Amino acid sequence: MTKHSKARPERVLPGGLAGFPIVAVVGRPNVGKSTLFNRLARQRLAIVHDEPGVTRDRHYADTMAFGRPYTLVDTGGFDPEDDDPMRSGIAKHVKAAIAEADVIVFLTDGSLELTNADRAAVQLLRESTKPVIYAANKADSPSVDAGGYDLYRYGVDHVFPISALHGRGMGELEGAIVAAFPKVAPVEDPHAEEMPRIAIVGRPNAGKSSLLNRLLGEDRMLVDDKPGTTRDAISAIVERNGKQYVVIDTAGIRKQGQVTKADDPVEALSVMLAIRTIERAHIVILLVDGAQGVAEQDAKILGLAHDRGRALIVALNKSDLTDSDQQKEAEALARDKLTFAPYAPIVRLSAKTGRGVDVLFRTVDEVHEAYFKRVPTGAVNRFFEAVLATHPPPTMGHRAPRLYYVTQAEVAPPTFVAIANYPDSIHFSYRRYVMNQIRKHFGFDGVPIRVSYKAKRKTTMEERRIRPKAVDPNANAGFEVVEDDDRFETREYDLSKDDSED
Repeated sequence: MTKHSKARPERVLPGGLAGFPIVAVVGRPNVGKSTLFNRLARQRLAIVHDEPGVTRDRHYADTMAFGRPYTLVDTGGFDPEDDDPMRSGIAKHVKAAIAEADVIVFLTDGSLELTNADRAAVQLLRESTKPVIYAANKADSPSVDAGGYDLYRYGVDHVFPISALHGRGMGELEGAIVAAFPKVAPVEDPHAEEMPRIAIVGRPNAGKSSLLNRLLGEDRMLVDDKPGTTRDAISAIVERNGKQYVVIDTAGIRKQGQVTKADDPVEALSVMLAIRTIERAHIVILLVDGAQGVAEQDAKILGLAHDRGRALIVALNKSDLTDSDQQKEAEALARDKLTFAPYAPIVRLSAKTGRGVDVLFRTVDEVHEAYFKRVPTGAVNRFFEAVLATHPPPTMGHRAPRLYYVTQAEVAPPTFVAIANYPDSIHFSYRRYVMNQIRKHFGFDGVPIRVSYKAKRKTTMEERRIRPKAVDPNANAGFEVVEDDDRFETREYDLSKDDSED
């Protein structure tokens, strides 16, 4: 790993709802970025082909290395055909990665000499203050490692020879990535976050800036009919009905078919900014153009928030341009497209006229309260007794799953832990049923719920020996009930002895 320039203050992720570190992979086409991306993500997400420029869509994935989660972003390759490497977009791609990523992985083809494009990118990276890890790909054996050492001529202090295709050298590379992560601040009590943090996300020209201006009562944001007016994430404190909120507006994420090569680095930065904004928010409002309806790109954006456990609200904007039937049709389409988040409330509004904004904020208050709600263990177990009495878990694989007790372990999002005898035998449909019942009974609307099933810990012989004994007051003998998995036995003991200290 290489750190350029003078020592900089170490960036610390905010406590409480800290987001994952972002790792950006940069390099020219056909050096194996997509293969490396798939290898680090541990799944095949990017198309791999020998032809340069096959990757048309930006890829991002949550992954983990050495127990540390992070978000991996492939910023795409720059055009190597132009004689002027700076004009071909190298500067924009590299600067986009530098602007928002926590760690940068610069990939070259170790089997070839460095090109002008590689040299220009290295020069830009050396001028940055971000941690940069240099890797020479296609080093399939130690005999070809020397091919990547050409980078040392340009001031790089360490080069990792790797083979993304065969996995060679990946352990050392991942170790360097994790070592370069910013330090994580101590986790704070989520209730210390008094002001709800709201992220407004969506496609370009959905009206995000107009909504923020409506909330602020001033034209702070530049508003234009042309998509993509907003480029940076802009936050503001909004006060409404005596309560304060932190509202963050982000740049819209467009479909890749609408993006030119000149726009590509800016779009890559927009993706990273949207991810970062979502991770720092309590509530994510997906703003949709009600006249156009929910599109696939909207579902992808909301999926980022859903996967990160954020509270969700879908706002159908521009209701002043549609009639009642069109609004109902747009709401039905939203439910159909967002099947992975049926719990998200849908609000109709008009950022231009202000209609529906009060309803939106009432929904925000309700969702924020549910996001930090904690249910007492006794109430949870009384509820589950009723659920099990009417709908016990079905038998799977000749095993009859049993739930012993349930408790809420965390808030933001609400996380429950269920202790069972055979947690792996609980069918996914029953898990979904349990989550829906929890949401319905305790009022977790707009909030993703997580339920983890864990096996009951085996009781040791020593614990059985010292276990308190239940005494029958109407008899001269007491009885100790000892549970051994699914079997129960009753042991008799003499009451003539004083066992009051046991």
